[in-house]
Amino acid sequence: MAFTFYMPSVSLMGAGCSDNLPEEIKSRGFKKALIVCGKRSASSSEFKGITDNLEENGVEFVVYPGSQPNPTVTNVMDGVKVLKDNECDFVISYGGGSPHDCAKGIALVASNGGNIKDYEGVHVSKNPQLPLIAINTTAGTASEMTIFSIITDEERHVKMAIVDKHVNPVLAINDPNLMVSMPASLTAATGMDALTHAVEAYVSTASTPVTDACAQKAIELISDYLRDAVADGNNMEARDKMAYAEFLAGMAFNNASLGYVHAIAHQYGGFYNLPHGVCNAILLPAVQEFNAKVAAKQLKDCAKFMGVDISGMNDDEGAAACIAAIRKLSVDVNIPKGFAELGANEKDFDILATNALKDACGATNPVQATHDEIKAILAKVM
Repeated sequence: MAFTFYMPSVSLMGAGCSDNLPEEIKSRGFKKALIVCGKRSASSSEFKGITDNLEENGVEFVVYPGSQPNPTVTNVMDGVKVLKDNECDFVISYGGGSPHDCAKGIALVASNGGNIKDYEGVHVSKNPQLPLIAINTTAGTASEMTIFSIITDEERHVKMAIVDKHVNPVLAINDPNLMVSMPASLTAATGMDALTHAVEAYVSTASTPVTDACAQKAIELISDYLRDAVADGNNMEARDKMAYAEFLAGMAFNNASLGYVHAIAHQYGGFYNLPHGVCNAILLPAVQEFNAKVAAKQLKDCAKFMGVDISGMNDDEGAAACIAAIRKLSVDVNIPKGFAELGANEKDFDILATNALKDACGATNPVQATHDEIKAILAKVM
């Protein structure tokens, strides 16, 4: 079977790598950037360090701080207007998954026209987006290096999955120095998001030896370092290892895709405006219990990657051990126990299940579910 592997042309990794941003921009001949970020990021000292560096090196830019958590169609289209009004020829995203996704939407519409809603689905666009440089400040979503963009359609209360080869950034920057100020709760949520990426990619029907290797190392690093990163945000070894972990997990799911954890999480996020990483963390063990009937061997492998001694276990026992280890990690980093405490309601199960089954991420889940089976998962995670 033919296999295509997507990732950015260039990725900078390690403490201080973001200092090289002006050089990278000038070497590509870019002139004026639209910097997409959130309001809180725009006021941070780390962001000022980035913009000061650009100014000192003569790089022109305009800041669009209009990306909100779970970015919307409106956020994207407002950004397109700012970009065109200021005649920007490339885009820089700064932050976590939300500004990266928003920036992808802006860059895609800028070169293809229309509305971002026109590009929902898989490889819908015809033209490459404007060049995008993604500066990452969280260790979780991997949106800085993937072909995925998740945009909320406010009218439908649905998170649209835009999976498009044209939204891959030309440069990804993962500098752990920019991740130190992440609060513990965000460190935990994004870390569990990365774990979800790795596990879903490993059990995916589209997995390959290449994606399996990336997923394995990501799971190992997250199991070893997430607790330390949450407990002490200034632990630079943990921050650095988590930056590598989320990138490896991104390499895995960017090419093996995902499964029902993400298909369902997108619905909770779009319907209730909940944090994506938290949704994934709550759903991950319940969905893998459902998957274990066909993916027990892969889940047993994941248990081993998480440091569980699986000697003497059969596949079913190993899968159960994996699920228990995931739940233990969630507890240790203070992930909420269920969706009831986050405001979800059982009366919405029908629409959530219906929309989850339409989500592109579900196509590579190891076993396909019925509407009632999705509702059963929803009931488990309340």
